[in-house]
Amino acid sequence: MSRFKRVVLLLLDGLGVGELPDAKAYGDEGSNTLGNLAKVAGGVKLPHFQKLGLGQIIPIEGVKSVSNPTGAFGKMAEQSPGKDSTSGHWEIAGIILEKPFPTYPKGFPPEVIVPFEKAIEKKILGNFPASGTEIIQELGTVHLETGFPIVYTSADSVFQIACHEEIYPIQELYRICEIARKILNGDHSVARVIARPFTGEIGKFVRTEKRKDFSLFPPEETLLDLLKAKGVPVIGIGKVPDLFAHRGLTESYRTVMNQDCFDFTLLAMKEVEEGFIFSNFVEFDTRWGHRNDVEGYAKGLEDFDHRLQEILDQLEEEDLLIITADHGNDPTTPSTDHSREYVPLLVYNKEVGKGKSLGIRKSFSDLGQTIGENFGIKLKNGESFLDELE
Repeated sequence: MSRFKRVVLLLLDGLGVGELPDAKAYGDEGSNTLGNLAKVAGGVKLPHFQKLGLGQIIPIEGVKSVSNPTGAFGKMAEQSPGKDSTSGHWEIAGIILEKPFPTYPKGFPPEVIVPFEKAIEKKILGNFPASGTEIIQELGTVHLETGFPIVYTSADSVFQIACHEEIYPIQELYRICEIARKILNGDHSVARVIARPFTGEIGKFVRTEKRKDFSLFPPEETLLDLLKAKGVPVIGIGKVPDLFAHRGLTESYRTVMNQDCFDFTLLAMKEVEEGFIFSNFVEFDTRWGHRNDVEGYAKGLEDFDHRLQEILDQLEEEDLLIITADHGNDPTTPSTDHSREYVPLLVYNKEVGKGKSLGIRKSFSDLGQTIGENFGIKLKNGESFLDELE
């Protein structure tokens, strides 16, 4: 019998809390997404986070360390190499990678591009690391003239395809992304192929909300697969369905907007009395972290904190709420890419865990093992902290 009938996991994509010991190897020394942005923003007002114990994890300007937090608190290190959303989510679900996903700082090699161009019967534009908002301004006009799709990457393991919706209707863009996904295997198994549709006129191109990620299939069963196989409802919200290649879910609500994620999470909590609800809030990463938008990131956190009360109000006695992240994305550093950081860990139940320090967890998989143990499942990796909440 489960100790908690329902576990609700809210993941703030890119909300790191300080550099990991190996951050230097990734060029991320000094990164501290939450700490740095709060300082540069002149403080952030996060009363609900503060009450749960966020200020106990690291110093945060505007967030106090309270004497009697209502939640348990700590931080987690990523054991897998890299700093990708896919590896972060997979590790939470019990998979620790031995080697990082491939990245392409010089663009993709001919053995990738040639078969892709042949399959779509068109040449491509770009093929270099770039900001998604900048490359569509740079190459958008030529794209409109030629109909050639724009291909680019970043410091992350991604193959991104940007097309204007008037040139490539959204389903056609998704189709060529699926072609790329089939080509990108073996040594070139990038974590994600991403559809990046945009609209607008020359000089005023804007990306739309119809982004879609085409992830690798996890190499083995994840927490989600095992829960589903046991008959436990598993609801994926936001980017979660894409990151797990739509596997291991009994229901999914896909969106790239934080406010929609809140709405879907609240809806799932009303409809599902028992099970696992896993929500990814991606705007912290895509809209503010990657664009080095400190003001937007700070406001996004305050908006999240405001709506967090709605989640707390809907929790039942036998619910467990968990808040964490998958990597860092410090908007105060010159880099616009992910950063190798610890992630926060906040755990709340109305009766247990109040004021408990969960310390520094050696792996994100500790979280998955905890959820698994609650539902009677044992993962290959991770050390559960379920007993520590008592």
